[in-house]
Amino acid sequence: MNNAVRTSGRLLGAGLRALLVLTVVCGVIYPLVVTGVAQAAFHGKANGSEVRQDGRTVGSELLGQRYDKGQDKDGTPVPDLRYFQPRPSAGLGSNQTNGVNTQYDLQVSGATNQGATNTDLIAAVKERKKWVSETYGVPQSRVPADAVTSSGSGLDPDISPEYAKLQANRVAKENRLDPAKVEQLVEDTTEGRILGFMGEPRVNVLKLNMGLKELLK
Repeated sequence: MNNAVRTSGRLLGAGLRALLVLTVVCGVIYPLVVTGVAQAAFHGKANGSEVRQDGRTVGSELLGQRYDKGQDKDGTPVPDLRYFQPRPSAGLGSNQTNGVNTQYDLQVSGATNQGATNTDLIAAVKERKKWVSETYGVPQSRVPADAVTSSGSGLDPDISPEYAKLQANRVAKENRLDPAKVEQLVEDTTEGRILGFMGEPRVNVLKLNMGLKELLK
């Protein structure tokens, strides 16, 4: 009986020591080392890839955001056309009205999972295409796909160079700027394919609007 108690005591003691050691190693030392390396080698990325302008954080280069001037009588956000607009944000129950995203909620990320034959998706795309065409004064045939569809995450911060160029004249008019300067801003903000062959050329909307703000100074 005494041997059994002593054996159980040793096993319990060994288990508690193992728990303590693993807690310290895996729960304290390892996180501190990883966090320290991340802060030292990848400080910006480790802190959310924050973007700052005029001494304050204005967003993250990894996450899209809205540019509105308020809401209409129905509570629907109204895009501020002085700024370049992002692509729609859909998925996981977000609403969309008048062809633009009504939700860039950082707590909600995901795709709609609607197929190309889904009637709701088809209707939404037609409505968005009409809005973009009328707002920016271009034929519907010139409206790029990313202007009327959301990304897989619903939080994509980038748009295509085509969509950015499509918006340039309206943005210049709203801000009383030389259209050539705004078009050049789009060119300067356009990023090429990653390593020259992966992905597609893209324009970060936040950086584009930051550049626009500099033009207005």
